[in-house]
Amino acid sequence: MSSAPVGEPGSPRRYLHSLWLLSARDLRVRYSTSALGYLWSVLDPLVMSLIYWFIFTQVFQRSVGHEPYIVFLITALLPWVWFNAAVSDFTRAFNKDARLVRSTSIPRSIWVNRVVLSKGTEFLLSLPVLVGFVVVAALTSETPVEMNWGLLLFPVAILLQAMLLVGIGLIIAPLCVLYSDLERTTKLVLRVLFYASPIIYSVSDLPGVFQELAAFNPLSGIFTLYRVGFFPEVWDTLSVVVGAGMSVLLLLIGVVTFRRLERPVLKEL
Repeated sequence: MSSAPVGEPGSPRRYLHSLWLLSARDLRVRYSTSALGYLWSVLDPLVMSLIYWFIFTQVFQRSVGHEPYIVFLITALLPWVWFNAAVSDFTRAFNKDARLVRSTSIPRSIWVNRVVLSKGTEFLLSLPVLVGFVVVAALTSETPVEMNWGLLLFPVAILLQAMLLVGIGLIIAPLCVLYSDLERTTKLVLRVLFYASPIIYSVSDLPGVFQELAAFNPLSGIFTLYRVGFFPEVWDTLSVVVGAGMSVLLLLIGVVTFRRLERPVLKEL
């Protein structure tokens, strides 16, 4: 089978070029309409981390997590912000640009992938926050971060999270067009998922059977991969294996679901 020419709708090069243009447009709009621009990518997770750090280290006696706790927090909060922002945007991915979605000849999955790419770029731009806290902890903390081979798994975590988000987006985006109430339901689920994911704690902090149940949240394994380069004691084989498997599975389910729902979605738009 011969590949499609660059200019045809089915061309992978055209798809990637269009994906980059749409994602870059999202970033320009986000930053150009804000006085602080790029700084919002840093301030949001930074403020969240400082609030939780203050509550769990200065106000209450903390019994979960690892020291330095601010680094422990931010290694999961940064990818959570990416996940939360992307899933929230999936609920409006088609309705926001309905006319363009109907008229474009590019595969409609691009409206999901653009969200993953643009929010993922914001995540990468926020990583200096993590680097800064690691440096500060190394200079001031009684228990400085000891970076290890697990840092090699950081890109693996990014890849798995991107796959997970694409799979979820291919399911949620079309369903939100067909069932409008799903947008509000998704917001409620995200609130619960924040506390059901190992962000302010690790999987090993959970008692008994809850550790096994937590493994079936794919974010548990992904957050473990983000953290293990700084905190090797958080490694949990079950959650990592299950998280990787569920990320791949949800991606496959998303592809199949999207193909079946694409035509009804276009009729609804």
